[in-house]
Amino acid sequence: MKTRMSQAWKIFLIAAAGSALLALGATGGWWWAGHPSTSAPKMGKTEPVIPQTRQDEAKVLYWYDPMVPQQHFDKPGKSPFMDMQLLPKYADASGAAAGVKIDPAVAQNLGMRLAKVERIPLVFQAQMTGIIGFNERDVAVVQNRSAGFVEHVWPLAPGDAVRAGQPLVEFLVPEWAAAQYELLAIRQSGDAALLAAARDRLRLLGMPERMISAVEQSGVVRSRHTVTAPIGGVIQSLDVRAGMTLMAGQTLSRINGLSTVWLEAAVPQALADRVGTGDRVTATVAGEKTPIEGRVTSIVPVLQDATRTLRVRIELPNRNGHMRPGMSAQLSLQSNPRGTALAVPTESVIRTGKRALVMLADTQGRFTPVEVSLGEEIGDKTVITAGLEEGQQVVSSGQFLLDSEARLSGIAARPMEGTAKPTSPPLHEADATIKGIAPGEVTLAHGPFKTLAMPGMTMTFPLGSPTLTAGFKVGDKVRVGVRQTEDGLVVERIERAEGEQ
Repeated sequence: MKTRMSQAWKIFLIAAAGSALLALGATGGWWWAGHPSTSAPKMGKTEPVIPQTRQDEAKVLYWYDPMVPQQHFDKPGKSPFMDMQLLPKYADASGAAAGVKIDPAVAQNLGMRLAKVERIPLVFQAQMTGIIGFNERDVAVVQNRSAGFVEHVWPLAPGDAVRAGQPLVEFLVPEWAAAQYELLAIRQSGDAALLAAARDRLRLLGMPERMISAVEQSGVVRSRHTVTAPIGGVIQSLDVRAGMTLMAGQTLSRINGLSTVWLEAAVPQALADRVGTGDRVTATVAGEKTPIEGRVTSIVPVLQDATRTLRVRIELPNRNGHMRPGMSAQLSLQSNPRGTALAVPTESVIRTGKRALVMLADTQGRFTPVEVSLGEEIGDKTVITAGLEEGQQVVSSGQFLLDSEARLSGIAARPMEGTAKPTSPPLHEADATIKGIAPGEVTLAHGPFKTLAMPGMTMTFPLGSPTLTAGFKVGDKVRVGVRQTEDGLVVERIERAEGEQ
């Protein structure tokens, strides 16, 4: 009996709980129906998304694929290279292709700098190393003009430095004695004509003028003579010893002066025509606190066979005597101006291997790649021979980012004005068999391209036009024509081989 009552009580509790849950659900549904969620989107008729169009109705120059920006198309559609729509390239107000537009704040954050195209003097500048040597034009040769006997030689040797007027050799000249006695006798007679003739005779015998005057004033005959150094410098040779007998005109010594020195540098043959006599040189020598200014005095006309260079001689003043032959020096050579030319900072030039570009800035904040022709480099400037005008501004920092953006935007570099357009590269032909066809490329087993000296092989070529492979299939024998471009060989023509249907 108790068991039946407990089971009935459980059934009652379960039924009551179910009734409560149903009532709570109904109440919640009534409340939710009367208070809809404010965050739920309202359902209604959907509108298609319309892409934004240009408001200025600018002219479309061409369409391009951002992944292959160098390929241009004359109408919109889907890219043959990627599964995406072609993008239009618009022209600016003047009708030319619009350049890259950069916000001024972004340009400042990128550290972008501009430089003006300016006219600079055409001078040749070079940094070289030279060797200091003797000035071969500053040489004194010491000789005796009369025969005599060497009685004394000062303790000197080749390589010693001497000052001007320093004694070198003392020798006895017997011929002078008789001529001096004759001079003194005539002087006492008072005959002016004979006295002048006696003086001339002593001069012809090699007697110095000061000794002749001393003999006349003192009346004492002098037969010994001391030879002194006529200039200061280094003794190159000293060919005299005590006890020697000297002949008239015999060389006693050779002295090289040190008041000036030569600095010799080697200039490559290709640059020899840019250096001339009179060009200014600044030399830096170890031990000297300040650079030394000099000039090119001569260019040795003989080419050095081993190095294919010309020797340039620069004369430098050696005021304190610190510069010695054999020392090396760093020199900066600057030639005289040879006119003027337009130039831009070297860092602003983008070299692609086959051409050179600069990013030209206009007043509207656009940047356009422009092809230029380069000349020589002068310091941190590069001469521009074609492509720019004086006063224009180019990007000197950040130009590589702009060039990349221009390529992605399909902006082609503006060709040089006033120059003929380059002719198309020649077409090279060969027989081939199609091994594979893919969007924008074809795989060929080709024979040799004789005009390229290229042997036969199997390789994949990009197509100049995606429609070239239309109507062809793998295995077809064809005659192909390829053209050399900056990106390599590109197929420009495909024809069926003779005899193929």
